Amino acid sequence: MNIGQAATASGVSAKMIRNYEEVGLLPAAQRTDSGYRQYGAADVETLRFIRHARDLGFSLQTVGQLVGLWHDRGRPSREVKALALQHIQELDKKAKELLAMKAALEHLVHGCKGDDRPECPIIDSLASEMSCGDGHAHHSDLVQVASKHGN
Repeated sequence: MNIGQAATASGVSAKMIRNYEEVGLLPAAQRTDSGYRQYGAADVETLRFIRHARDLGFSLQTVGQLVGLWHDRGRPSREVKALALQHIQELDKKAKELLAMKAALEHLVHGCKGDDRPECPIIDSLASEMSCGDGHAHHSDLVQVASKHGN
């Protein structure tokens, strides 16, 4: 099948299929004499596996490890479990960070009257010196600003 058909069958866009080939998650496709990529059922299975792993938030590097373990029928399941447990820890950390950002923003929203006047602690906090050299406000900065505003 061509790349469009493989994309439809796997639920992975043609652009991502090319990307997965480029980074080595998917073996380079066979080519027709005219240079078009050709994929088989095994490629579509691998693409579905990659998509499911990415849907769970695994990094490309970890997906590569998982694909290798999936293809290794003699794999010890403890290796797969260790990768999954490590990912759970990463997800827990991200979840805590997101909850901290949400709480900081809720404090700022609570302090904003939301009326016709221009005063607004949300804008004030975003414009304050908390932005780093990269010009972006970070959630730890928002938490500090929210507490300064007494929210």
